[in-house]
Amino acid sequence: MNATRTAVVTGPFPDGSAEPHPDGSAEPVPVAAAAPLLEVRGLTVSFRARSGPGRRTTVLRDVSLAVRPGEVVGVIGETGSGKTTLARAIAGLTRADAGEVEVDGRDVRGLRRRARRDFRRSGAIRFVFQDPLRALDPDLTIGTSIAEGLAVAGRGSRDDRRAAVADALRRVGLDPAVADRLPGAISGGQRQRASIARAIVDDPRLLICDEPVSALDGSNRNLILRLLDGLRHQPAVPADPAVSASAADADPGRGRLGIIIISHDLSSLAGIADRVVVLYRGRVVEDGPIAEVFDRPRHPYTALLIASAPSIRDEDGPTPAQLRRPADRPGAGRRPADACGFAHRCPFATDACDRTPAALPVAAGWTVACHHTETWRSSLPATSSPATSLPATSPPAPARSADPGLPVRRHDVARPSISAAAGPGTTAVPAPAASAPAGARSAVDAGAALTALSTKE
Repeated sequence: MNATRTAVVTGPFPDGSAEPHPDGSAEPVPVAAAAPLLEVRGLTVSFRARSGPGRRTTVLRDVSLAVRPGEVVGVIGETGSGKTTLARAIAGLTRADAGEVEVDGRDVRGLRRRARRDFRRSGAIRFVFQDPLRALDPDLTIGTSIAEGLAVAGRGSRDDRRAAVADALRRVGLDPAVADRLPGAISGGQRQRASIARAIVDDPRLLICDEPVSALDGSNRNLILRLLDGLRHQPAVPADPAVSASAADADPGRGRLGIIIISHDLSSLAGIADRVVVLYRGRVVEDGPIAEVFDRPRHPYTALLIASAPSIRDEDGPTPAQLRRPADRPGAGRRPADACGFAHRCPFATDACDRTPAALPVAAGWTVACHHTETWRSSLPATSSPATSLPATSPPAPARSADPGLPVRRHDVARPSISAAAGPGTTAVPAPAASAPAGARSAVDAGAALTALSTKE
């Protein structure tokens, strides 16, 4: 498989149009060609421990990642791996002990007092939380909640803010009349779209979504994923007004929205993300293009996560039993403090795992932190019930998805894509006429299509 591929959209937008190129042509803009929007290097975060005064518990250790404009990066890992702490540290909501967080080349972690306040009010980074009912004030109307950030930053007049709220609601597929309703008077899917509208109303550069679909049913989950996939291709207003037109021309992807999605649902990420970052006990164990990582994971922990997900696992790949350390195997609890964090659970651990492995490149844009990256597959134990292979003359069937309309893993495409089929209870939207120009798509058109998709919500 070509690990140096460029991550581009493989399917149409919700309104049926294709991604326009900045010069007006129909050719997509390669994400990999854009300069990084966000760069995190060596980020370490710890909290005060309850066990005694002066003791601290390290939650993130030397974490590094990058997000480019128009790119969706998924962050996965089991509960307690540090995913939410990473998101909060990037947004400046949690203090970091060490490391750098750069947005458009500016180190935002080093900002103090007024500079930090001005950066937060600039709207460069915005959050979408897991539970929309708790994220929205139950006593404020939807419109007041969406406009709150604009009011705090002192942007525009009251009429300007009202117009911005209506535009944000249209972009997420909601009728502007929803602005006059309370959160408790609308459905869960509508509340989550209202939360996204609040996050994009001031045209952020980076959107951080913490489990944005975990509280939704199958049809709404697919709708939100398609919404996020469409939003990242819409040009946004740069947070820094000093950016010149020549700089924007030199970097065509500069104005596009970068998105980080934290999720336990690997099938959701398979249909929208370009890259995936795998966290285990506060460390990045694998970081690479999602199609390649899901097709052939290089770290045993990543392979275990994928094998445990029925919707994307490879039926011919390793089973969870093969990737778990036998309970009766000795030596699982005798490792030094600086050992590999996964060694106590890894069936392939050796004495070399008594020291923390460095994250080393295995291909272009793909790093893995494991001492046995190239050898652990050859040490897989035999399974008592091998998977039944399909005939060589038949193409492999896609894995089943637990929810209708959600993306599934396929072996005959380079990258999984979000299903164009609407979820249950929705109405399909016809594609625009072929004569329509590729660059004619607008945020209002995408929002109108999403509104039609959710008429029976």
